[in-house]
Amino acid sequence: MLYTVGEMSKMLEIPTSTLRYYDKEGLLPFVERSKSGIRMFKEADYEWLQVINCLKKAGMSLKDIKNYIYMAMEGDKTIDERLSLFQKQKKAIEDQISELQETLNIVNFKCWYYEKAKEAGTTSVPRNMPVDEIPQEYRSAREKLRNIK
Repeated sequence: MLYTVGEMSKMLEIPTSTLRYYDKEGLLPFVERSKSGIRMFKEADYEWLQVINCLKKAGMSLKDIKNYIYMAMEGDKTIDERLSLFQKQKKAIEDQISELQETLNIVNFKCWYYEKAKEAGTTSVPRNMPVDEIPQEYRSAREKLRNIK
């Protein structure tokens, strides 16, 4: 079955302008065109587009995504390079997740901090609370905020 840009954009839940932009940037060399030049997407193109969206969300540059697509189209001789590309991106994502987890820990601590301040009617209570009275899950955030090692 063949799909138009509009149909494929609905399937992917992305704007049609995104698909046109991908095409303009050379990310869709696999997409066929009708005799009148209209893009015609196949079922198999859906997976390609999902991978492109994934890599974009993962922070990969369009240049690297394009490079990946062309390597994949070259076939098995580029397996090592593609694996390396994905391993590098995996590491970048893991680093981002770690940073976000640290950020979430501090936000959670501050939520707890202000809940305690609200109960007490002052921020001096949680600010001056001995570390052993702070719930275990918030101690590292407090130490980080106070630069305690």
